[in-house]
Amino acid sequence: MAEHRDILTRTAPPPDTTLRYGELPDQVADVWLPAGSGPLVLCWHGGYWRPAHDRSYTGSLAADLASRGYAVANLEYRRGGDWADTMLDVAAGADAVPGLVGRTEVVYTGHSAGGHLALWAALRHRLPDGAPGRRAEPPAVRGVLALAPVAEVAEAYRRHLDLGAARDFLGGAPRAYPERYAAVDPAGLGAPEVPTVLVHGRADGRVPIALSREYAAHHEGVRLVEVDADHFAVVDPESSAWPTVLTELAALAGR
Repeated sequence: MAEHRDILTRTAPPPDTTLRYGELPDQVADVWLPAGSGPLVLCWHGGYWRPAHDRSYTGSLAADLASRGYAVANLEYRRGGDWADTMLDVAAGADAVPGLVGRTEVVYTGHSAGGHLALWAALRHRLPDGAPGRRAEPPAVRGVLALAPVAEVAEAYRRHLDLGAARDFLGGAPRAYPERYAAVDPAGLGAPEVPTVLVHGRADGRVPIALSREYAAHHEGVRLVEVDADHFAVVDPESSAWPTVLTELAALAGR
């Protein structure tokens, strides 16, 4: 099965606007606001928490959703530095952007490491005290759609995925930094309290579908939808997997 890697360099239609949710260069979100009402889709890109990839590759996803009437915010965040900065940016964007665009209902989505961030964002009230991004109350989100997510960060470490991406992100092994893994790994935080769907390709060679199968099996209420696709097909509007993504999003968004 051919990978849809050209999504990484494909030029997407421009957003309606780019908003700042903070003062730093990466604390921005590209926003599409078509006419109408409905939930805002907050999207986090992947790249194994490294700076090599940014939000540009999920621009095609965002633009396609906007053409179907969804309001979409494609968020950037700090990568490749302190792990806590990444989590603080995700939390700040999730809290600030809906208000900035005037939407009160939100669906979280993300791809790969961004899928991890979308799951984590819905579980911030479960984080240990003092963890970066923790909030006292559950976030105001109506559902989570995680696309080929790194749903189990400790397992990503054990599998040495992407040449040790989890090790590089958190500075070492779970046994060396258990508090860091406890602060970022959705696998240890229980199931989100909102409808949660994982869409993952059986031919994914970058984030093995075994991670999503394990996560769904151990978290009641989380549903896994398997597709005959590779890692990038689930964010490519030109792929055969895209109609499945649209169906699941529509259900979460109440459309």
